[in-house]
Amino acid sequence: MAKKGWIPAVTLLVTAGLALSGCSNGGNADAGNGPASSQASGSQSGDGSDKSGSEKAELTFMFRGGPDEQAAYKKTVDKFEADHPGVKVKIITTAADQYATKLKAAITGKSAPDVFYLDPGDLKAYVNGGVLLNINSYVQDNKDVDISKVWKKGVDLYRYDGQTVGQGDIYGLPKDLGPFAMGYNKTMFEKAGIPLPDKDKPYTWDEFIQVSQQLTKDTNGDGKLDQWGTGLNVTWNLQSLVWSNGADWIDASRTKVTIDEPKFAEALQLFADIQNKYKATPSIAEAQTLDTYQRWMQGQIGFFPVGPWDLSTYAKLPFDYDLIPYPAGSTGKTATWIGSLGIGVSSKTKYPEQAAALVMYLTASEEGMKMLADAKVQMPNLQDMAQTWAADTSSKPANKEEFLQIVNDYGRPLPGILTYNAEWYNLFFTDIQPVLDGKMTAADYVKQEQPKMQKLLDKAIEQEAKSKSK
Repeated sequence: MAKKGWIPAVTLLVTAGLALSGCSNGGNADAGNGPASSQASGSQSGDGSDKSGSEKAELTFMFRGGPDEQAAYKKTVDKFEADHPGVKVKIITTAADQYATKLKAAITGKSAPDVFYLDPGDLKAYVNGGVLLNINSYVQDNKDVDISKVWKKGVDLYRYDGQTVGQGDIYGLPKDLGPFAMGYNKTMFEKAGIPLPDKDKPYTWDEFIQVSQQLTKDTNGDGKLDQWGTGLNVTWNLQSLVWSNGADWIDASRTKVTIDEPKFAEALQLFADIQNKYKATPSIAEAQTLDTYQRWMQGQIGFFPVGPWDLSTYAKLPFDYDLIPYPAGSTGKTATWIGSLGIGVSSKTKYPEQAAALVMYLTASEEGMKMLADAKVQMPNLQDMAQTWAADTSSKPANKEEFLQIVNDYGRPLPGILTYNAEWYNLFFTDIQPVLDGKMTAADYVKQEQPKMQKLLDKAIEQEAKSKSK
């Protein structure tokens, strides 16, 4: 499990999709929850404002995030209200680890918020279950937003035609794209006299281990380690090792679990060995005293992940840091994942036009994106703005270009969002502790887990088929 204090903005990507009842609309825009059946008042304008001066649209917006993200979004919503005097937005925030449960309860209790964060892995279940509003026509008709300027990879996560994600109408827009980069403590390298990593050429696994061991030191001579090469979390960092070694969790058809292949076991074993064999990660006892996120924040860790959502917090780090590619396995190519959360509209909202306008303001407007990017809580969704943002080397990290390379070149979605739910994928990390503790080999573990995970994947495939037939 992710350490307390280190729950990135994309944690919901690996939560299981909600099992939703109700008739499927098969992704059809006219099947009961599309724009044609909305309750939008004829007095509303295309930008979501109320031109009649009569009824004020009252929306609820449910989201979650750390203090900086919550403050940034509240400020941006305030600006939206100022620009749309006919709309009032009530904000509902939750802690990250409570969001999925509370949203599910609201949906089940038929009290879903008008606008809410959604996990792209839940898109099919939400559409098939009649939870999400088809906002395609609102997006196309809004003159203030040009959807072609938003990352296509992001928008496609929230398109669905009833069969395939990435095709068809839009049921949400990306709150963000979250490229998960590798960071390093530049100050620690300089103090140790170790050459700085090449930002354009990844370490090999052997090079990464060697440097990590060099960074692991007792700096004050008291017989106890004070700094370590790495502090990586298996839930968020194993993907890089697996993919760069030519392995994956599922096959191309997304119907077979493939963790029992040798290249996968090799990557998992290396992850465990970094702690147990090479001693370059804090031990279990050391991590319990102070988790690796806090140790990174205090300058005790050499390599640690960095997402765009971290930049406001990491601006306060007492050391210099920058971004590099993840180390490459047998393929010779670096790999990592791209996360995302979407913002969608409830199919039950009384104000679909205004709700869609809020979504577009937060995800695709020049003004909204600039406010959120300036708050350092995400990378801009607008591609041109992101290029300018990344080119600014005066703010840390200097190599923000790495984020763009992940989005454009080598980032992948997490495996759990590629299937109807992520239960099969989550099981892998639920049972993994014996491997991390050195009590079970990776080869034995993947052989043990593959049948159990396959059973859950088969169940997810069956659930998807049933949801489409209702």
